[in-house]
Amino acid sequence: MTLLQIASLLIVLAGAFGAINYLFLKLPSAIGILVVSLAASLMIIGLDAIWPAMSVEETIRAQVTSIDFSDALLEGMLGLLLFAGALHVKISDLRAQWRVVFLMATMGVALSTTIVGVGFSWLTGMPFLIALTFGALISPTDPVAVLGVLRQANLQKSLETKIAGESLFNDGVGYVVFLVLTGLAFGATGHGADGGADHGTQSALAGAVVLFLQEAVGGAVLGLVLGWLTFRVMRRIDDYALEVLLTLGLAFGGYELAVALHVSAPIMAVCAGLLIGDVGAKFGMSEETREYVDSFWKMIDEILNAVLFLMIGFEVFAVAFDGASIKAGLAAIVLALFARFVAVAVPVALLRPFRGFARGTVPIMTWGGLKGGISVALALSLPEGEWKPIILTATYIVVIFSIIVQGLTVTRLAEKVGREPEL
Repeated sequence: MTLLQIASLLIVLAGAFGAINYLFLKLPSAIGILVVSLAASLMIIGLDAIWPAMSVEETIRAQVTSIDFSDALLEGMLGLLLFAGALHVKISDLRAQWRVVFLMATMGVALSTTIVGVGFSWLTGMPFLIALTFGALISPTDPVAVLGVLRQANLQKSLETKIAGESLFNDGVGYVVFLVLTGLAFGATGHGADGGADHGTQSALAGAVVLFLQEAVGGAVLGLVLGWLTFRVMRRIDDYALEVLLTLGLAFGGYELAVALHVSAPIMAVCAGLLIGDVGAKFGMSEETREYVDSFWKMIDEILNAVLFLMIGFEVFAVAFDGASIKAGLAAIVLALFARFVAVAVPVALLRPFRGFARGTVPIMTWGGLKGGISVALALSLPEGEWKPIILTATYIVVIFSIIVQGLTVTRLAEKVGREPEL
């Protein structure tokens, strides 16, 4: 199939499954599309098991695996989704919550990666560095899933900013940590070492530190620079169609430039989106332009969300299920939730003597730390090896549980405990 045919098919199916959800299931749009696509996939697999002569499963599996989900998300959709999410987070609100956002996006990701890595290595016998790689890909919350659910919960502004800001930044940080650990685990760093094991380890660690700084800091700087340049151009223009086009060019072109420069494209997209959504909206756009930019990016967000969740449902065809992998996946759900709790509770405990927190901060941010397509894409991007199938299966099980079970219940939890006054 050509790229145009694949895109057309995905949009048609997303629309059809969205209509089925709207008319019958009445779930939140993105989650409903995921449920319908997953149910359709499982039904096809079941029918093929009953009537093997149909061979429908193999045909669909070949089509699904021909679509590089990892590239489609990480080098296509992700930049637009992160840019759209960041547009609606105000820098002034984020500045008031920067300490907790920073700690959760750095210390929180590190704690969660370590806990999941240690636990998964112990459960499966997987080499520690490879298990840490699994910890890195499953630890970040998915801003696409989190922000989609967040729109339906009437939270305090401070708690809403914490959740939105952390989900945007820990995704970028987690992606960088994943790249570093993948290099260490699969030998992509430290190839120049020739002075023995100690020298090789030091070289690998030094390379990992340099890579982390290059990716994280470079992505932030690039995003701010490109966002500022776009803002300066928009100040001189009063044409809403052209200004919308400029923001689209910033999201697309900036993301691809970041990839070419080997800096963090997700962090670039977040920083550029924050600057345009706040400074750009206040000082570079007319009221008419602000309305058009906001409506355009909301529509882009909704459409890409629908297609992404549809693709997650169909990715079941790319996952190999067996007894050991399913057990590992179920254990990984508990492990990921515990790691998420620690990643939230420790920063909150460290900052509580200096600032107030809403009573429901820890439970809401723990249960609302949804995993999503980014984790699946990172798992698919791992080098082939004996441990990749179990990592992919465990990741898929955690993501499906997170989106469906946590995603459908976090709003109720937020309504119950998320409106308490700050302590």
